[in-house]
Amino acid sequence: MQFNNKYAIVTGAGSGMGRCYTLQLAERGYGVLLVDINGNAIEELSLQLTSQYGVPAPVLCIDLTLPQAAEQISGLCKEKGWCVEILINNAGMLITTPIEETAPDKLQRIVALHCTTPLLLCRLLVPQMKEAGRGYILNVSSITAWMDWPVIGIYGCTKRFVKGYSRALRTECLGTPVSVTTAIFGAVDTPLLGNLPFMRFRKLLLRLGFMISPEKATRLALKAMFKHKSKLIPCLSDRLVIMLCPLMPTCLLHIMAKKIKLTDQK
Repeated sequence: MQFNNKYAIVTGAGSGMGRCYTLQLAERGYGVLLVDINGNAIEELSLQLTSQYGVPAPVLCIDLTLPQAAEQISGLCKEKGWCVEILINNAGMLITTPIEETAPDKLQRIVALHCTTPLLLCRLLVPQMKEAGRGYILNVSSITAWMDWPVIGIYGCTKRFVKGYSRALRTECLGTPVSVTTAIFGAVDTPLLGNLPFMRFRKLLLRLGFMISPEKATRLALKAMFKHKSKLIPCLSDRLVIMLCPLMPTCLLHIMAKKIKLTDQK
């Protein structure tokens, strides 16, 4: 498809699901503003998009945990006159240490990256989308939003915030040209999961459907977004986890926490 004079913003565009989103949007004819902290990755991707799909792919290398990050992104789009039709708040980080052992600046960064900057991007771009007459927002949450579990507690709490404000924003935008969709993923085969213990079984997990490839995850998320769906939970196993997690007794979580701590000390 030829460039349709519309732009999408993808945060965390340099790798994983962010990279998949950009490729699929470029294939649909969208120019894509590639936002990532890894400048080399998005520069390389930009060249691929322009040569393969013939669409503009400007880059913005920025730390999304900084207080002015959202204003910088919105300001650049205004300055360049880009009509932003799609915002995908995809960038993320994973903390797998107990809260008391996590550096305070790291806690601040994950809250800013998952909560503050995406929320402010929505605040800044929704009015522009309404004025332009069309807009899609895709916010990425997680099944951990239902999991107050040791070690991943802070990650889950930030994803719960994403789920909550996304639903509120969707309700506020009803009757307008702007649609808000929340993608709720479980395990996706991306670098974010790093060296977590279960990744040694990734091939088996993919085969059994307990893990999903980033290509499939992003394809389903974009399909839901363009159909104005409120949310996407792609895997049956994820739906089961969401149903069962609230039933987990605190005493069992305490045992898990002790086990994890002993394992970490070995």
